[in-house]
Amino acid sequence: MPSFVITEKCDGCQGQDKTACMYICPHDLMALKEVVDKETNEVKMKGVNQEPVQCWECYNCVKICPQQAISIRCYADFAPLGGEVIPMLGSDSIMWTVKFRNGNLKRFKFPVRTVEAGNVDIRSGVGEASADISRIKDPGFYTHHANGSALPTPS
Repeated sequence: MPSFVITEKCDGCQGQDKTACMYICPHDLMALKEVVDKETNEVKMKGVNQEPVQCWECYNCVKICPQQAISIRCYADFAPLGGEVIPMLGSDSIMWTVKFRNGNLKRFKFPVRTVEAGNVDIRSGVGEASADISRIKDPGFYTHHANGSALPTPS
């Protein structure tokens, strides 16, 4: 089921030009839209899923929303119809709350990182031989390992 924004909770990330859900959505579905507040008749910018049919149901927008204003009706095998899944993102884990239609709550906590943020060296273990761009037109450049040995070929 596609994500939807609970407009009463959404504050449009407090007037920023790009909301958290717009930033995180891998399919660029989230957008800011003018919505008229029913109580004050004031026009406010709120996040919306502009193309619900295209939603990948990845839960990225749900997890990142600081106001918990985005929800996805979850699959029947995960939570029965009428249930709700509410993630709370922490610095090192996500606390998932599953609210069943009979009112029962189940909570699960999962880590989101295996190392501290910013401590991953993406270039570790990369040798100079694999980064030699001058060899890019050499035959077999992409079919050899960095240590010089050839990849196996089918016989």
